[in-house]
Amino acid sequence: MAQIVMKPLETSLIEQINKTNESFPIIGKIVPSFIDGNWSYKEELYENKLETKFPDDQLEWDEYIDSGKKAIILAFHETECVGQIRLVKDWNRFAYIENIAVRKDFRKGGIGRMLLEAAAAWAQEQALIGLSLEAQNDNVIACRFYAREGFELGGADTLKQHANPNIDITLYWYKIF
Repeated sequence: MAQIVMKPLETSLIEQINKTNESFPIIGKIVPSFIDGNWSYKEELYENKLETKFPDDQLEWDEYIDSGKKAIILAFHETECVGQIRLVKDWNRFAYIENIAVRKDFRKGGIGRMLLEAAAAWAQEQALIGLSLEAQNDNVIACRFYAREGFELGGADTLKQHANPNIDITLYWYKIF
């Protein structure tokens, strides 16, 4: 793969943020269980896969620039933004990943891992103890990626997405340094 360069968000790059928001496949769902104090899960795969896309984020992007409490790191291939990770310093001393996205044509090329490494570096600079994120249980491919990258399932919530009939469970993933 050609060289990927990580850049912290700056004002001139704000227009690039939502360019990484592309559709992704829904191939099944994660079914978590909590037995004897331990989380585990199994996958239930669908016969037919679906595609979905999150709406573009509309946030106060300036709040993420030169902040010790928030950060956005963008991955560039030449002049094209191909990935992003958005972080906030959470109350529990984790860097909470609000969003991680890689453009379709660049997936499975290591950019997601590079973004997580950049996030870990930022978190450690902030004296945080790890990374955390949440994922919907229908995003099996993302959950597989988090598990491969050393995240552990730390909880599940059946009410958080109550208003969204397409999502059964929100899963909480943690990577402790």
